[in-house]
Parts: sequence; C-alpha cells; structure tokens
Amino acid sequence: MFVLVNLKTYPCDPVAVADAVRDVNETTDARLAVAPQAAHLERVADTGAETWAQHVDSIEHGSNTGHTLAESVAEAGAVGTLINHSERRLKLADIDGAVRAAQRADLETVVCANNPAQIGAAAALGPDAVAVEPPALIGTGTPVSQADPEVVEGAVEAAANVDSEVSVLCGAGISTGDDVVAAGELGAEGVLLASGVAKADDPKAALENLVEPL
Repeated sequence: MFVLVNLKTYPCDPVAVADAVRDVNETTDARLAVAPQAAHLERVADTGAETWAQHVDSIEHGSNTGHTLAESVAEAGAVGTLINHSERRLKLADIDGAVRAAQRADLETVVCANNPAQIGAAAALGPDAVAVEPPALIGTGTPVSQADPEVVEGAVEAAANVDSEVSVLCGAGISTGDDVVAAGELGAEGVLLASGVAKADDPKAALENLVEPL
C-alpha cells in the first residue's frame, strides 16, 4: 500500500513531517512518501524520506518564468510528482505534456481525477498511477473509501479497462488506518492524504495510526 502525504501549503514543518515519514516507513511494509512545496523539495529529500513534487509543468528548459521544470524537481531529490490535483487543475493536453515531462526526468507520475470517467481518460495517458479524489470530500475528514465506495470501485474498473498496468490510488478525507484498509478492500493500491498528517499535532503518531492495520 502506497501512502502519499501531500503537504499542500499548510503551515507545517516539512522537515519534521518528512522525518516522521522516513521513520514510520522503516517500521511497515507500506510505502510512505511526502509531497512538500517546491521550495522545500531539497530539504525534505535530504531527510531520506521518499519525496514527491506536488506539480510539474509541460515545459522544457527555456523561457518559462514561474513554471516548474521536471528536471529541476528531480535534481532537488524528488522521485515522483502529482499531476492535475483538484487544486491545480490542468487541461487534458497539459496533463499529457506534464506526464511526458515527468517521464523525461525519470519521475514517477500520479495523475489525479475527480471521477471514474476522468480516471479512464487519465489512465490512457500512460502514467504510473491515477488517483480518484472527489473534490467535495477533500479536507472534510469524511473518507471517500467509506463515504462513496462506488467511486473507488468505478475508478479501479475504469483504469483496468484502459491499462491494467496503471495503479489506482484514492484520496479525499483519508485520515485513519480504517480508511486505508477500506481503500485497499475496494481495489486501490494506495491513498493520497493531506490534512490528516500535515495538520496533526503529532505527524508521526498520525502516520503510525494509518499504517498500523496494514
């Protein structure tokens, strides 16, 4: 089970969360990773925690002020990137371009989508994984794996119908170990979460709770 913690722009200490991710990862068979803000990538990667970017752009080296270059993300120590998170939506052509840019930089890719139909379209672009996240549940503490299991099952089926090699993750409201177990039972191979760890008083304890049932 892959557990990817997105720190968004929450006012947490990214290095402290990364330390917790690294330490808990050593105690479980689950795979834990953290996605900090771009400015924090190198410091977070230096902790030894598996580090992901929150976004890369569909660009190459050149005149692209204010954009995020996949190669720079990789050089900072990231091993993968989210693409098309519901808080950073892209047009389909730009999603495709971002996937290609990430692949060019040897970054793993997780393309986010809102529903099973979009998951099928995302899977057709050839990412390593797709993640279904209904926007209405993001940040609510109400887990998609329990509140709307049909969405997760539909996403798993939609991705499999397009490319059985593309893994499916789910996100939105994931905050407990039971939520993670429920996601796995529905066919998801991982979860995305944010506030459940990033806003926790004790991120390490929150992570231990997430992976304890696995």
